[in-house]
Amino acid sequence: EVQLVESGGGSVQAGGSLNLSCEISGYIDSRYWSTYSMAWFRQAPGKEREGVAGIDTDGRTKYSDSVKGRFTLFKDNAKNTLLMQMISLKPDDTAMYYCAADPQTTELLSLYEYNNWGQGTQVTVSS
Repeated sequence: EVQLVESGGGSVQAGGSLNLSCEISGYIDSRYWSTYSMAWFRQAPGKEREGVAGIDTDGRTKYSDSVKGRFTLFKDNAKNTLLMQMISLKPDDTAMYYCAADPQTTELLSLYEYNNWGQGTQVTVSS
């Protein structure tokens, strides 16, 4: 069973930055790490969960238009961790952020592609 644990959320003012981390564990062989596509999703109160940024097994990344140029993904293979650097944060970025992983994805930012989810970490951006 794959387990995902997010961390790094918090409260910042508009224009600030945060770094989110997602550690993946639970699989038998560490080689499986490279076979998982991973992504960050977010869900604001009253809104649907949306894909923010994802990275496939070849290291290719995809970002939603709303965060492109402000959010960047990094994979730390030594620590089995997916990092997301967020800069120039806006109040609209306020949401619960979830990490997701799956060995078989065709659309990185579609929540229906993922069967493994973390519990989420809250990001709040004040104006």
